[in-house]
Amino acid sequence: MHHPTDLPEMRYINPGARILVAISGGVDSSVAALILKSQGFDVIGVTLGIWSGFPFKDAKDLADSLDIPHHMPDVTDHFEREIVRYFVDEYSQGRTPNPCVLCNAKIKFRYLLDMRHELGAEFVATGHYARISFDPGRDRFLLKKGKDATKDQSYVLYRLTQQDLSHILFPLGHLTKRQVREIALENNISAADKSESQEICFLSGTDYRDFLSTRLDLAFKPGPIMDISGRIIGEHRGLPFYTVGQRKGIGIPGSTRLYVTKIDKSENAIVVGEAEDLLSNGLEACDINWIAYHEPREKMRLGIKIRYNAKEVPGLVLPKSQDMAEVVFESPQRAVTPGQSVVFYDDDVVVGGGIIV
Repeated sequence: MHHPTDLPEMRYINPGARILVAISGGVDSSVAALILKSQGFDVIGVTLGIWSGFPFKDAKDLADSLDIPHHMPDVTDHFEREIVRYFVDEYSQGRTPNPCVLCNAKIKFRYLLDMRHELGAEFVATGHYARISFDPGRDRFLLKKGKDATKDQSYVLYRLTQQDLSHILFPLGHLTKRQVREIALENNISAADKSESQEICFLSGTDYRDFLSTRLDLAFKPGPIMDISGRIIGEHRGLPFYTVGQRKGIGIPGSTRLYVTKIDKSENAIVVGEAEDLLSNGLEACDINWIAYHEPREKMRLGIKIRYNAKEVPGLVLPKSQDMAEVVFESPQRAVTPGQSVVFYDDDVVVGGGIIV
């Protein structure tokens, strides 16, 4: 089998150690399991039953083809309570959540790390494109971007703690997606050509507004659409139908392009303006998890990412307390959206992140 075996994070692992690998049925988790197995580790596959539409058969078939034991714990109730309700509640409050960030911290890694004890494993591994290293100078584990910049998933992992990182492996962190597909093809993995799903798993093709309407009878309350000066210029269909930065589907005729600039829960109103009204000089974030430092520095010039697929931009991070921070952008940014995550980077190291207030 040909693949790069220079995986720096492997240096902490005892030969033959037992490792739990999250198997989703896709190419990334399959290759992660394959790499670990080929290096002589005792690999056990785990597929969390989070949602009824999940492709369990694909995951089971892949585990069988790799000849590894496979466990499928049912965590649907916990997932519904922690993630689906959070998703619905955030929209009902006029915010735009990122459920995958929360799911990684509260469901996926929580269960895997707990099962590690039950099954006598030393580590858990996933097919995420990110890296972990230990910095003896800081006496801390660092979360870093994956080598493949186009696939880097460090943004959705910023809530992992030091305790978590000390027991997690990302075997694909030093590989590109192309290399991963090549390894899969060479080893006849059935998922080698499988296309990737970018959508939220429990929506499975449903528009999020349709999903919310099955859960939120009360929150779809029409209200005023206001311009920047506070003048009422129309009526909206209910706050969960809108998100900051949205242009289509607002329903205000005219030649001027209008965008949602603010969702005001207290007034049950949405505020619209022109493109320049979407620009912000900064933001406030709460619920911050610091990874690179135990105590954040007073003032840090860092790279700032305000959503998963946003470009990283320079800015100043000013911690206000252990779990609050203010961010000042070097140049104004468009559509800063409450409820989304902001993540701070020092080159390829994740310094920390939190939820945009």
